[in-house]
Amino acid sequence: MSEQTAHTPKTIELATDQVQELAQLSSSVLAERYQQSLLGVFGAPRRVLVRGAGRHVWDADGNQYLDLLGGIAVNTLGHANPLLTSVIASQLATLGHVSNFFTSPSQIALAEKLLEISAAPAGSKVFFANSGTEANEAALKLTRRNAGTEEAPRTRVIALEQAFHGRTLGALSLTYKEKYRAPFAPPPGNVTWIPAGDIDAPRAAVDETVSAVFIEPIQGEAGVKMLSAQYLQAARDITREAGALLVFDEVQTGMGRTGSFFASAPVIPDVMTLAKGLGGGFPIGAMIVFGQENTAWLTPGDHGTTFGGNPVACTAGLAVIHTIESQNLLDQVRSNGHWPREQLAAVPGISAVRGAGMLTAFELAQANAPKLVAAALEAGFIINATDDSTIRLAPPLVITQEQLGGFLAALPPLIASA
Repeated sequence: MSEQTAHTPKTIELATDQVQELAQLSSSVLAERYQQSLLGVFGAPRRVLVRGAGRHVWDADGNQYLDLLGGIAVNTLGHANPLLTSVIASQLATLGHVSNFFTSPSQIALAEKLLEISAAPAGSKVFFANSGTEANEAALKLTRRNAGTEEAPRTRVIALEQAFHGRTLGALSLTYKEKYRAPFAPPPGNVTWIPAGDIDAPRAAVDETVSAVFIEPIQGEAGVKMLSAQYLQAARDITREAGALLVFDEVQTGMGRTGSFFASAPVIPDVMTLAKGLGGGFPIGAMIVFGQENTAWLTPGDHGTTFGGNPVACTAGLAVIHTIESQNLLDQVRSNGHWPREQLAAVPGISAVRGAGMLTAFELAQANAPKLVAAALEAGFIINATDDSTIRLAPPLVITQEQLGGFLAALPPLIASA
């Protein structure tokens, strides 16, 4: 019997028996088993989800929810997208994992496509990882090479107040929130935080002692705090003049989320990090390094990954980009994203609205965001509170105005009840 025919339907059925058995249980039973078997770093799960299709998911009790969070800006094409699932299955059936002693056509193709859509100059290169945090770790490691000289060392990194770049130790050192960093102090690196959006702040802070500046073009975890194009261009000019590297963290904002492939365009940084929406739900991260002078910082053996850039993940990334381009999703995101923000601004109990494309936040006049999240979930809507007064929406890019309108119609009584 060949390798291709060794696994009969009965074998597959036996391999999934445990999952199928669990899927028949109630949410309350499954939540209890979760508490008994998984490390509690996420707290208690709000629901046990068993199925998704398009813009909706269903829990173990059969309840349907409109997903307005998209797995935190991950599910670019929604759930169980036919193209994405078919190309992943096809690639996995052809070649799944090879390690980075080798490469594959899908890895090369995705790297070339990312360089194309990011308008990268000649000599630019891509490094693939498995997540946004890993991509930021790689970027931080690369910037360490911009170390200056013995007489004039570059020992500092600049990040923005309210920044979030991940939770591993390197990425955590760039993350502003004290409660994330304090339990694991001291973090590596010598990081200085400056106010976001104030052009005078990087002008004062960036000098010959700074190796790099890390910026999220929109601070998603901070509540979708917007940075202007003028600010991003000023950061580019200031870092270039000082000899520091500029890193744009587009983990949450990239891959069409804001109506452009990248929220920072047309400003070209030295390094850009991606993840989340790039794989449409399949884990992948990427670091794009712009220009030959920057790709030279890392040489063979300086960094690595076992799973990063595997054929399946890269095929998923190609399918996501192909769908965005072939279905004109960037235009759809721009038009469908602007409309709900106009409507939200008129909802009683909402004091401010901001965002771009399919990344939106609204501020509540009363600090009851967690209660609103719970009330919305009971009503069949998945949303997210970034703090006590801010709600974030990051739905699949394929969501329709009709579906957004259903949420908007339900929102005023939900705010009142919360």
